[in-house]
Amino acid sequence: MKNKTAVVVLSGGQDSVTCLGLALKEYDKVYCISFDYGQKHSIELTQAQLICDMVKVPLVIMTIPALAQLGDSALIGTDGDVTEAHPFNKDLPASFVPNRNALFLTTAHAYAQQVGAGTIITGVCETDYSGYPDCREIFIEHLQATLNIGYLTNINIRTPLMHLTKAQTFALADEVGFLDTVIDHSHTCYNGKRDVKWMWGRGCGKCPACELRAKGWLEFLENK
Repeated sequence: MKNKTAVVVLSGGQDSVTCLGLALKEYDKVYCISFDYGQKHSIELTQAQLICDMVKVPLVIMTIPALAQLGDSALIGTDGDVTEAHPFNKDLPASFVPNRNALFLTTAHAYAQQVGAGTIITGVCETDYSGYPDCREIFIEHLQATLNIGYLTNINIRTPLMHLTKAQTFALADEVGFLDTVIDHSHTCYNGKRDVKWMWGRGCGKCPACELRAKGWLEFLENK
């Protein structure tokens, strides 16, 4: 790679933390960016900061109040059931946050320009599809083209987990020496619970994010 600087979009969850582990192996300089948008599981930001402090990577946390003002997701605020359907689109889960990834990646693209990074790494994935259309490869490809056309840049939005299952993501974390970090410190639970530790990490064990992670862990162990 000609440009060895990368910006990792770090939510603090399993996928993005795995991406951070990969970036530390492959890039000379790594920056992280996280987003505070009023999410009920804001503990993920605490974990993101903790992890960045551990590996000595700079983290900037950007605030996106518009998503909280819209309030059209069960992932924002304290009300809403993440297991239900989305109020505006019954084909999507209630945890879907409209335009979230577009805002995240647009902001990360601006930040990449500021720090001179040629790559943005994000943990979106369409294999373990959770009903989020903005996690699909076609969306990332079109957004990358649009941003680079609009701002006369050539920044690559890299999605190393796009075609991996959760089990394969655990395997990748293991491969890059980040599995313990993922299990002990990452946070995926939509309900923001960290009082119970499972073999796969901490969480309520009941929300869709916890169930997907637990299933992936069992498959990882079976294939190991």
